[in-house]
Amino acid sequence: MSRLVAINHLTLDGVMQAPGRPDEDRSGGFAHGGWGASRTDEVMGRALGERMGRGRALLLGRRTYQQLLEFWPSQPPNPYTEALDRATKYVVSTTLREPLPWRNSVLVSGDAAESVAGLKAEPGGDLTIMGSGELMQTLMRHDLVDEHLLMIHPVVLGTGARLFREGGPDAALALVDCTTTTTGVVIATYRPTRTGAGTA
Repeated sequence: MSRLVAINHLTLDGVMQAPGRPDEDRSGGFAHGGWGASRTDEVMGRALGERMGRGRALLLGRRTYQQLLEFWPSQPPNPYTEALDRATKYVVSTTLREPLPWRNSVLVSGDAAESVAGLKAEPGGDLTIMGSGELMQTLMRHDLVDEHLLMIHPVVLGTGARLFREGGPDAALALVDCTTTTTGVVIATYRPTRTGAGTA
């Protein structure tokens, strides 16, 4: 059985929307895109590289998949683009159709929670989900996330889509690791304290 590890950038007030680029996600009139880009450093890169190296595949919602596809394959040769290209990418969507345009992409249709539970039942390394805010809400409601790697930036925006939303499920989390980057980002690893939660 595999674990599902969620990796997200958050502001201090919990916003996860569009940390990377100004045009990443303007939905809801969001005007603060790119709020996390200036705080990337070697510490963060190392933490992300180590975590991504443990995974067997990526799990992505439609919007996050399309945003990654729009940006990364057109970049000059670099390790991150190569890693994304090589990785198996499970894309949860009810609107996309096969064949998907990015190499090693697999469409996951039907009920999202049931489909992801089925992927978790397969042997192998971690499934890693990045961004994918709407899909994350479904997965958290069904208690399918085994670990959160949160990069908490010293920024307050006051607006934008949040990871932990009003009306979402209750959760008790245990802090299992914490590192601070040179730019003041707190990289915190949390695991649900439910019985049977995965361990590293």
